[in-house]
Amino acid sequence: MTEYTKPPHDKDLVNFTQKNDYDSLAKYLIGNIYRYRENIIIPRVLGPVIIKTNEEKMIESTVESCPFKSLSSCVIGYGLGLAVGLFTSSLMPNMTDPMAQQNQTAREILREMKNSMLSYAKNFAILGAVFSGVECCIETARGKSDWKNGTYAGGVTGGLIGLRGGLKAGIFGAAGFAAFSTIIDYYMHQR
Repeated sequence: MTEYTKPPHDKDLVNFTQKNDYDSLAKYLIGNIYRYRENIIIPRVLGPVIIKTNEEKMIESTVESCPFKSLSSCVIGYGLGLAVGLFTSSLMPNMTDPMAQQNQTAREILREMKNSMLSYAKNFAILGAVFSGVECCIETARGKSDWKNGTYAGGVTGGLIGLRGGLKAGIFGAAGFAAFSTIIDYYMHQR
């Protein structure tokens, strides 16, 4: 076997490594280190690619924030509660005084309908706001958007609402509302 001999030193190669020209060579071959907005390549999946402006990003972040979601759920819950209250008050009218006349006036009926509608609206608004706010906070904390967020939020919301009736009612409320939320999430995601 022949013995390995070192190649002769090239004076230019030694000077090249000492001057640290590898960086400039890499910059020359790869390109500059500055990336401009026009150089961004976004893959097109469906339709044209539209880069959002700062105003669009600001509005999107506002709409996706937890306070906005909670407030919008409160407003929608209030409207739904009004509709449910109107429907239930038409099905079972309340007689406040059984000894009073059996004929109610239109004013009394409308007053009962108003009270029923406002009661349902208030309850649905609180329920929607609490559930949506808790779910958004849980989703933000977990960093995931899956069925568990609705289940956890249902448990917390049901427990908070049920605690007005005591500890046992709070536990049953948490379990019932968590199961209901899980079933609704499963049904909505299957469609």
